[in-house]
Amino acid sequence: MNSTATKKIVITGVLMAMNIIMSSSMLSIPVPGGHMYLNDVIIVTAAVLLDPFYAFCVGGIGAFLGDLFFYPTPMFVSLAVHGLQAVVISLCAHKLFGNKKPVAASVIGAVIGWIITFTGYTLGRAFVYATPAAAIAKLPFQILQTAVGSALALLLCWKAGIVKLYHRILEE
Repeated sequence: MNSTATKKIVITGVLMAMNIIMSSSMLSIPVPGGHMYLNDVIIVTAAVLLDPFYAFCVGGIGAFLGDLFFYPTPMFVSLAVHGLQAVVISLCAHKLFGNKKPVAASVIGAVIGWIITFTGYTLGRAFVYATPAAAIAKLPFQILQTAVGSALALLLCWKAGIVKLYHRILEE
């Protein structure tokens, strides 16, 4: 295995661990009907940096494990929703516009990921809790959580220089 592959695996593991930690209610914001988590910051950041497979590992598997450890009821919803969110954002960030407009591609991916996340969680909650009322009560906070997480991740990636740092690490 070459050095770049090893670095990608290590970075994926660190981001997955961060996603699990951000799934903890200790780091959440209490809202009516539950908690608002900031793990979307990690998921979107990972999706902008990594290819779709590694992004799925961070987003889907990381969220699944976070739920498994802290609140297991929606763990399969998290696996599917955050996994799909991460894959779609990664595909957009790396394939859209042929890498000529990476910021715009990432923003488009994040918006599509935002729609996937709040739609998927609303449908998932309606199924898991067997009542659409529970899902609808949490919908505004899910929209806010995903929007804030996506915006913070995009700022970290493109304004704070995480993307440049990631590429510099892979080159060393």
